[in-house]
Amino acid sequence: MMERSNYLHSEITGLVLKAFFKVYNQLGYGFLEKVYENAMMIELRKMGLKCTQQTSIQVYYETEKVGSYLADIIVKDCVILELKAAENIAPEHEAQLVNYLRATDLEVGLLLNFGKSPNIPEKYFTNKFKKS
Repeated sequence: MMERSNYLHSEITGLVLKAFFKVYNQLGYGFLEKVYENAMMIELRKMGLKCTQQTSIQVYYETEKVGSYLADIIVKDCVILELKAAENIAPEHEAQLVNYLRATDLEVGLLLNFGKSPNIPEKYFTNKFKKS
């Protein structure tokens, strides 16, 4: 695994990746995303991380609410986890995660794919690029 100590929230993302590989190695490939989400919640909480599951996030256009989405898991109010159980990560999965980051004050997101091979694109969307 590559050294992640110089990334934003690297201590948290390092623990998330440890939990991801533990869950992936134990459950393997082929379950629905909800199964992996519930297992991740167990592992993350065992690590002492505060996590929320299926948190509603509001999306605004200018000052008007235009929709909402449910974030799979938010860890320590600073990292969004989007879980997939797909054969491959598609560009729209990564775009979805970036949009989730754009809609919040959060700057780090992990796209965890419990597919045939584990896959973890990490996205950053720092507040300096966000419009107020």
